[in-house]
Amino acid sequence: MARDGTCIILVMRMSRVGGVLGALVLAGGLLTAVGLQAAQASAPASVDGAQVSTLTMTSPTPYTPSAPAGATDDYHCTLVNPHVTKNSFIVASQFFPGTGPASVEVHHAILFLVPPNLAKQAEADNVGNKGWTCFGETPLPNTPLSEISNTPWLSAWAPGHGLDVVPKGTGTPLPAGSLVVMQVHYNLLLGDKPIKTSLKLHTVPASTKLRPMSLSLYPAPPDVPCASGVTGPLCTRTASLTNLGQRFGASAVDFVNTIETVCGRNPQNPPVSDTTSCDWPIEQSGYVVRLGAHEHLLGRTLSITLNPGTSRQKTLLDVKNYNFDYQRSYNLAKPVAVKAGDTVRVTCTYNPALAQELPALRKAPAHFVTWGDGSSDEMCLGLVMTVPSNPHATVAWPNQSTTTTTAAG
Repeated sequence: MARDGTCIILVMRMSRVGGVLGALVLAGGLLTAVGLQAAQASAPASVDGAQVSTLTMTSPTPYTPSAPAGATDDYHCTLVNPHVTKNSFIVASQFFPGTGPASVEVHHAILFLVPPNLAKQAEADNVGNKGWTCFGETPLPNTPLSEISNTPWLSAWAPGHGLDVVPKGTGTPLPAGSLVVMQVHYNLLLGDKPIKTSLKLHTVPASTKLRPMSLSLYPAPPDVPCASGVTGPLCTRTASLTNLGQRFGASAVDFVNTIETVCGRNPQNPPVSDTTSCDWPIEQSGYVVRLGAHEHLLGRTLSITLNPGTSRQKTLLDVKNYNFDYQRSYNLAKPVAVKAGDTVRVTCTYNPALAQELPALRKAPAHFVTWGDGSSDEMCLGLVMTVPSNPHATVAWPNQSTTTTTAAG
């Protein structure tokens, strides 16, 4: 997959209209924020007087994960058809990582919208209805990162995350004739048995009075050294990045170095620490309605701060005891107003000693930890979901140039 540095900067700063329902919104243990609403246990029967419909999609066949040579992770995309015939809003979703012991292999899943104009392309990529390998950020094969907004997130799942109901008064647009890609990350350190995944989307008609929710992603680059006293051939950053490229391709290394540059660091000699942070500008005015945090297994804390170092500084989310196995989304009880030009800072801390303590990581070689797609790599990602300031904002629904019924599900 081609990754152009300029495109990455623009894409990461952009809000993806279409939003996210639970996008890797991870937290556990002690947590503070501006004010959080309790999660709902069941999907609503109606929203603003509109009856809720349920769309169910299932992988056509079980998938057996298989990692590239030298790697222990597999990213596989499955194309499914929600058979949505009218423009709709998603108001709740739930991904199911299979049943039985094999379900632990699923590290996380992201569900992407394939709009009607890309349906034929997606079906052409779905040779034999078997899906395709899809490391990285874009779900369709051979798609440059500059086109990532063409296939926005619909929802996402990670361990501990069940039914996800969007904040009241909001919805995620689902155009008629769309398809869905289930991008599943399998961790082969935990197994490699066949598994069948599925997804439910709960929707209401587009005429329902809801504000469209959008997602902004704010990353910071981890540069975590091997734990004190731990040595090995991959405990230098240079050797570890070479190994990352061998596992996921040269573009993975380019991505790491680009984040370093965007965050004001020297990609050849960034600061090495168990803590990382990065400031990002807010591009669009609106209200923050939902927050999330994403790290991998070494993550200990994550915070999201609005306008740090100013008189308007406000902590939006402060996960004090991050737990990868307990992951959920957090709705703000009272939306927080933001405007273009505001700053968001995401800060993460890690415990590199866990690499030798956790069963899921002990099988991996000791290594300097950078950003990466693998379970033994790390991420620091703040997720901020907003809605427009205008309560009468409408969705620019795409033209339904193609309606397809051949995809599985």
